[in-house]
Amino acid sequence: MNALPGLGVLLAAIVGGLATPRGLQSWYGTLAKPSWNPPNWLFGPVWTILYILMATAGTRVASSDHPQKNLALGVFAAQLILNALWSWLFFGWRRIDLAFLEILLLVALIAANLILFLRIDRTAGLLLIPYLLWVAFASILNGTVWRLNP
Repeated sequence: MNALPGLGVLLAAIVGGLATPRGLQSWYGTLAKPSWNPPNWLFGPVWTILYILMATAGTRVASSDHPQKNLALGVFAAQLILNALWSWLFFGWRRIDLAFLEILLLVALIAANLILFLRIDRTAGLLLIPYLLWVAFASILNGTVWRLNP
């Protein structure tokens, strides 16, 4: 059971990653983006760090005997599914509009997940803060790219 969160994070990274390179190398480069758009090379290292933090947080909670553990891990799994789906919506299917709506839901789920994790294991909750901040930033970027590319 303790390894499942890490495996879930790895699966989300792989599934989401399958959509990303194809979209980055072709279509994404042609889009109008704001001046504050991070360089493409930055996304890989940032996501690697975030996935490690997420897996660590999930594993810590999975090791707990807290009564809300299953709820917290269910929310964790749900946000991992949305995490992977966003890459497909944005890069794979080029639906910037649907990706924006979906990422707003993802931000809400990550926030709920963070709160649940904090109740169970303070360190696990704190480990999700960079993820929440990055996805909140990504949601603003997604919305801006959608506005610039109607």
